Amino acid sequence: QVQLQESGPGLVKPSQTLSLTCTVSGGSITADYSYWSWIRQPPGKGLEWIGDIAYSGSTSYSPSLESRTSIFMDTSKSQFTLQLRNVTPEDTAVYYCASQLGDWGQGTQVTVSS
Repeated sequence: QVQLQESGPGLVKPSQTLSLTCTVSGGSITADYSYWSWIRQPPGKGLEWIGDIAYSGSTSYSPSLESRTSIFMDTSKSQFTLQLRNVTPEDTAVYYCASQLGDWGQGTQVTVSS
């Protein structure tokens, strides 16, 4: 069974870049799944799709976040990384990585605060 685990700092200062890495195990990041996703849930709100990356490296981002978002993949490490630039306190959320088939990481809390 494929497993996903998010990692990265839990606290980021405003205007800095939020960087999270998802490590995939139990499956091939390039052969078993076509794309991988980042999703977040701000406190008291619903899930928000951030973006996807295909194993080819092609990306797709939420229009509301596209200008600040980059997702890239390191197939040699079975990892893909989210970068969200110029963060504000409104970016505080639990961040999840997920596969196209509905496999989810456990989520990681990221707080944007000075």
